[in-house]
Amino acid sequence: MNKSLTIGTPLTSSATKVMMLGSGELRKEKPDYIVPEVEAIATDTLVELEKAGYNIIPSARATKLTMNREGIRTLAVVELKLNTSPYKFAGTKDEFISAINEIGFPCIIKPIMSSSGKGQSMVKGESGIDAAWKYAQEGGRSGGGRVIIEGFIDFDYEITLLTIRHKDGVSFCAPIGHRQEHGDYQESWQPHPMSDLALNKAKEIAEKVVNALGGRGIFGVEFFVKGDTVWFSELSPRPHDTGMVTMISQDLSEFALHVRAILGLPIPNIIQHGPSASSVILVKGVSKNISFSGLEDALSTSDTQLRLFGKPEVNGERRMGVCLAKGNTIEEAREKANWSASQIRYVL
Repeated sequence: MNKSLTIGTPLTSSATKVMMLGSGELRKEKPDYIVPEVEAIATDTLVELEKAGYNIIPSARATKLTMNREGIRTLAVVELKLNTSPYKFAGTKDEFISAINEIGFPCIIKPIMSSSGKGQSMVKGESGIDAAWKYAQEGGRSGGGRVIIEGFIDFDYEITLLTIRHKDGVSFCAPIGHRQEHGDYQESWQPHPMSDLALNKAKEIAEKVVNALGGRGIFGVEFFVKGDTVWFSELSPRPHDTGMVTMISQDLSEFALHVRAILGLPIPNIIQHGPSASSVILVKGVSKNISFSGLEDALSTSDTQLRLFGKPEVNGERRMGVCLAKGNTIEEAREKANWSASQIRYVL
């Protein structure tokens, strides 16, 4: 009898063996699919496993390119000729300073491999250069290394366009807006209002990128938008954190869509239920024993839901859950989600 081995967030209860990468049991279990669920993985190992015949989702190349900002930016600009912010890469302090002088102030600094805003900062003048370099070196996923220096774009808003590559083609969810602090998402909402022209441009770019990467699954494609102008920003080859709003906003959440695409199941349509929002539950401190209260208050408002992730510990600041809400307008949905999240209390 086939069994499902999941390490991390469970994706499916299907009898097909779907393995979340991160277990030494991989070769023993002989999974039908290897589904990377996090970014901090050995992508070179994925490439070797794919060569050995394992089915990597969406593909080893997609995971390797998108884990590294240098890889995905090179694909977008050099190969696909997409519109992005001005940028430079630097591997040394001297290259870093030279790149900033060329890009100009203000500029955004990020390690080429990081997530959740780690190592990311904005440099507004020469006095911030040293601190930005130090922070980027400390925040990189593999320690110190190369960074990307991005020129600042005067955009109106950012969106995530969840793009699903499946057996019958490419499908899209309604655009998702979000608010960040320190480079990490705090709340998201769907659908984010934008012009038909801008949305069609974003869809065209997203389809071009995911087809270049190949494979099946959901991709979180990020854009900057000003009026009808769209800039490609980044991409994740897996369910996106801002996309957690789809657990209440759609009939098929981003996780259900990912599973359908992986298993070759049909996705004939995606129904969006109207204005919806998510608000994160952050825990700060150091503990391996966390308890929560206030759940009854958080769920006392109509059309609200709560997800606590069951993460076992915190060391600093960690996203431990999310509150979800629907409303008659985006503003109402956001207000309800944020209020629900504010009712959750924790004890370390």
